[in-house]
Amino acid sequence: MDIDLDRFDSRRSTVYANRGMVATSQPLAAEAGLSILRDGGNAFDAAVATAAALNVVEPTSTGLGGDVFALYRTADGEVGAMRSCGGAPADATIENVRQALEETDDVSAYYPESRGYAVDDTAGGDDLEMPFLGPHAVTVPGTARGWEATVEELGRLSLGDVLEPAIHYATEGYPVSEVIAHYWQSAPELFTDEHAREAYLVDDAAPEPGQTVALPRLGETMQTIAEEGADVVYEGEVAEAIATEVQEAGGFMTVDDLAAFEPEFLDPVSTTYNGAEIYELPPNNQGLIALEALNLAEEIGAGEHPYESAERVHAFAEATKLAFVDGHRYITDPDYEEIPPLASKAYARKRATAIGETAIDDPDVGVPNANAEDADTVLLTVGDAEGNLVSYINSRFAGFGSGLVAGDTGIALQNRGASFSLDPEHPNSLEPGKRPFHTLVPAVARLGEDDWAAFGVMGGYMQPQGHVQVISNLVDYGMTPQQALDTPRWRYREEGTLGVEERLSNQTALVRKGHDVRVLPPSLFGGAQLVRRQGETLAAATEPRKDGNAVGY
Repeated sequence: MDIDLDRFDSRRSTVYANRGMVATSQPLAAEAGLSILRDGGNAFDAAVATAAALNVVEPTSTGLGGDVFALYRTADGEVGAMRSCGGAPADATIENVRQALEETDDVSAYYPESRGYAVDDTAGGDDLEMPFLGPHAVTVPGTARGWEATVEELGRLSLGDVLEPAIHYATEGYPVSEVIAHYWQSAPELFTDEHAREAYLVDDAAPEPGQTVALPRLGETMQTIAEEGADVVYEGEVAEAIATEVQEAGGFMTVDDLAAFEPEFLDPVSTTYNGAEIYELPPNNQGLIALEALNLAEEIGAGEHPYESAERVHAFAEATKLAFVDGHRYITDPDYEEIPPLASKAYARKRATAIGETAIDDPDVGVPNANAEDADTVLLTVGDAEGNLVSYINSRFAGFGSGLVAGDTGIALQNRGASFSLDPEHPNSLEPGKRPFHTLVPAVARLGEDDWAAFGVMGGYMQPQGHVQVISNLVDYGMTPQQALDTPRWRYREEGTLGVEERLSNQTALVRKGHDVRVLPPSLFGGAQLVRRQGETLAAATEPRKDGNAVGY
């Protein structure tokens, strides 16, 4: 059941400051990041502190068992990216996974009907799909080494310093906020092992809004990481617990798989849009989808239509639709497949000829069986007085992840491997060491002279669509940061419908243009965060569809 976000009608305004700013989806986590800035850390230190705190205060969407990515602009003008996501275990071949599934007593537990699986069709052979839950959906988690690399390469403080607020919340407790309490309700059904239930349930139930919760097992693990470094998660006692948990459930993860993992610092991909320059993560992430959509939108003049018009939504939605078709066809781990130049202006000029006055029918959107359309995650953005800006994103893929919690560590393991395919001909087919198609896309934009923004929009396939809408709101329509996040959103859906928020105007005109319009709850339209630096002034906005806030000093 979706949470009724429409009952919240509080007004927000853009937050301004000049020393430091943090925006994220949970107020205590935002304050954790701000405290690090006040104590002498820079934006990168604060980003890790905020992310770690979100592991504790928003465990429904992120955790040490998942992955982390960053897009950033440093005070000296460098625009860079970090990718810290692991691949499939060395023994996770299609053949091995198929055989393991066929030998599983209760394979239906891996295929939740809530995700649209026809459980009766997964009995074996060619009908098997990549599991959504369970040990075979677990890929190597990148978070701990990603955090450590961030502070060592770009920060000023130690990993132990920036983990202190998260450790405090985990061990001393905190009151659960409303939206997060709602999503926690799925945990009792997901967690079947006793140690998992003890780690994330209170008296065998999910907490209620305002109820104080402590996560002492997770806090103890974070304390160990603070004292010994991230290697403990990949080569030490925590690594042993992760590998043992997956293997005892029938999976293939080993300590060797964990130990071999290293995060990457890499060059972003970029394009220009009506004078702005937008930077995104390259594959295996879906940043190219946002860039192609912006190129197509610019080519057809989507941002020239009046804001309230159906023509504006139609043009942007069709541009995004085509970008999804291309991105979902080609984006995969670039070490395994070559990917076309989807972000080039020339490519967009050719593709734009397909966009007309009415909706394109049956465009074949979606990565088959990826189950990534409505995945969960957390995003935070930070800016400091020196000029550093960072967009930082963490996720386990869907909620609490695979349903596995590694022994007594409190680490819930991700199910990002559910985005693989068991079809060997598919670009995202499962292979040992391969990284799955990844939805997570933090972003940075140069909006003008001495005018930069770090931003992102959480939520599966909503992410690139949200990027397009936020950038257009800022660039084409001159909105303030908070206005750009508050306006009603649309999203193209995998099954061919155009989802809209009830507040979106001219819905009937969109139907006349051939769109199958569906009014969807606000919870399905993502979670945006944004910090903008214009000259010496920091401005920030936070998602009205989430619990969080933007704080500065």
